[in-house]
Amino acid sequence: MQLQGKSLRITIYIGERDTYQGKSLSMALLQFLKQEGASGATVVRGIAGFGAHSRIHTATIMTLSDDLPLRVEWVDQAQLVERLLPHVRKMVDKGLILMEEVHVVQYAAGRHVDVLNQTVQDVMQQTAVSVTPDTPIADMVSLLLEQRYRSLAVVDEDGRLLGIITDGDLLQRAGLAARLGLVENLDAARVQTQLSTLRERLETAGDIISQPVTSVFAGDKLRLAMTRMVENDLKRLPVVNENKQLVGWISRVDILRTLEYHHPVPAVETEPLANGEGIAALMYRDVPTVLPDASL
Repeated sequence: MQLQGKSLRITIYIGERDTYQGKSLSMALLQFLKQEGASGATVVRGIAGFGAHSRIHTATIMTLSDDLPLRVEWVDQAQLVERLLPHVRKMVDKGLILMEEVHVVQYAAGRHVDVLNQTVQDVMQQTAVSVTPDTPIADMVSLLLEQRYRSLAVVDEDGRLLGIITDGDLLQRAGLAARLGLVENLDAARVQTQLSTLRERLETAGDIISQPVTSVFAGDKLRLAMTRMVENDLKRLPVVNENKQLVGWISRVDILRTLEYHHPVPAVETEPLANGEGIAALMYRDVPTVLPDASL
């Protein structure tokens, strides 16, 4: 699974004797996070500390404690943290939970010679935002703007993939005034006006869904995913399990990041500009332009 760039780190401070449903709380947290597809978590034991009860727990020879402080650290995508954190909070009856934004520089299990022979599940984004056929169009647009996505999967009540909806579908068949990349840059009042207009249409995801949908299985090779993207001119593919249930997405960027990690491109040596040369020697001239009063 890919994890790079802006992410969240959750740090949980608990005691070694803390339990959840009869088992060690630290192990219960690890098992829950692993089961739910988290990127990874680590438990660290402290040698001394005190918390809300103001009792000092220490591992010194003179005052050996059987309730040493533990720190659980979990780093993951913001969407997955948002989904799993409420349950984590229920599991931690007493303790301290912190959340902070971090920048992931590298997250990988090791370099491979044949990168494209890896499976899709090794690279895909496991956070899969989806809607059902009866989701109103306005709610879909709000979700896309909030998550900064350009497409959503449509699933049935069992999570099986039915199709997808892109910003192109919203533009052509749902009355969206402009592509999402432009809409998200409008002021709040104009965005709300657009959403109100969409609510008046009373259309749902099922009315504009794109079918059939091109997808890949989590166990398919990256080579197959890349081939399907190229053949169908797609930027992203939904990923399903053997029961056709949505389990994630994989994009061209995910594949390119993987290729770059396993086979880094050496830095290109550049020659300095000659004396007297300015920015004009580097700039592109064939850039599309519009006038300030052009309509969206």
